[in-house]
Amino acid sequence: MENTKENNKNLYIYEAPLSMSDTAPLGFQHVVAMVVGCITPALIISGGAGLSPEDKVLLVQSSLIFAGLATLLQNFGLFGKLGSKLPVIMGVGFAYVSTLSAIVKNAIEAGFDGPKAMAVVFGAQLVGGIISMIFGLFVKKLTKLFPPLVTGTVILSIGLGLYPVAVRYMAGGGNIDINPNFGSLKNWAVALITLAVVLVCNNWGKGTIKLASILIGVIVGYLVSIPLGMVNFSSIANAGLVQAPKPMHFGFEFVPSAIISLGILHIVNSIQAIGDLTATTQGGMDRLPTDDELQGGIIGYGFSSLMGSVFGCMPLSTFSQNVGIVTLNKCINRKIFVFSSIIVIIAGLLPKISAVLTTIPQAVLGGATISVFATISMTGVKMISSAGLNPRNIGVVGIALAIGEGIVRVPGSLTGFPKMIIDVFGTSATSTTTLIAVVLNLVLPQIIENNSKKE
Repeated sequence: MENTKENNKNLYIYEAPLSMSDTAPLGFQHVVAMVVGCITPALIISGGAGLSPEDKVLLVQSSLIFAGLATLLQNFGLFGKLGSKLPVIMGVGFAYVSTLSAIVKNAIEAGFDGPKAMAVVFGAQLVGGIISMIFGLFVKKLTKLFPPLVTGTVILSIGLGLYPVAVRYMAGGGNIDINPNFGSLKNWAVALITLAVVLVCNNWGKGTIKLASILIGVIVGYLVSIPLGMVNFSSIANAGLVQAPKPMHFGFEFVPSAIISLGILHIVNSIQAIGDLTATTQGGMDRLPTDDELQGGIIGYGFSSLMGSVFGCMPLSTFSQNVGIVTLNKCINRKIFVFSSIIVIIAGLLPKISAVLTTIPQAVLGGATISVFATISMTGVKMISSAGLNPRNIGVVGIALAIGEGIVRVPGSLTGFPKMIIDVFGTSATSTTTLIAVVLNLVLPQIIENNSKKE
């Protein structure tokens, strides 16, 4: 009885012994909360690039393996500089999807095939990872450029840019020219059933059901889509039993416009990581993170993205849904996160598991993820509101979003500019929004609130 009490107390201590009976369920809970979000960017981007089933499997494998490795790096640290040594879960970031989609689209329009388009992505990601590591070294000085008002505006822009991605997937993926079933009632029915299950689990479910709402929605949507003839199992039969990720499978192509876009986004995501690390320590450890923890976390994040680019894993980030679990149950024992990492890595090393994941219909992915994209947008709104909605702040947010979103939605609006400017600011609203928000926040005079009481 005494051992049980001691074991339970150890759940709330980062470095302490913990039995497998306590470790496994809590570790699986983190896996369930992150697995769909981790693989979905790979499925969306590989679909946009028109990759072969084999290459899709490789992208999903790398996403899982490097999510696990990046989580281990964050929890244990390396060389005294890489990793926060905090209880966080890493995965492929949704925030990159709209920009990565634009990069792939531009590359294909420029004459690259699918694998070469992915090489453009990984070339930009390699540089973006280095930028994040440099940002981490100077984090205390550079964060002044990204107060909550600016960061919230950028996050809101990211969320808005993801809505068309989700709707395109809900309609079946691609467009009417390449997908004759695009926009069909069948696609929308499956997508809406998936979304309904997610909403029911998220709003009426409790415990694991609530935390696994997206996974449950995907499972239900998948089962509904099978008898409708929307699932092709051929990739599973062709997949091997065990396979490690292949270094330099796609190679690197260095395109300046793609590098600038992803470089900006890596900086923005570094700021978001600071928020997640702070929420983790405040919610799970009742303290603020130290400067060394923040610096190590961001440098580790950049290093993970850099290494991921070599092996075909798209940019990684801290997973906010797992931060939410930590703040909810306060269970911070490192063995829980190690267990989660090992499970995810094993799943990534088994191609048949990855192949099963690639058979999820695009309508199911759209129905499951649109709620996640909505949450991203509202996180931005929440951050903006925390900065105060005075006329000056409204101007910063409104003008940055108006120009950033407006340019993307008006094709040809930058015709008179050099091609690189068009590729960076004419295809990704986030890049333009970030630049304008930073400049306006620096230039426009601050409003000094008058808190004196009126007589």
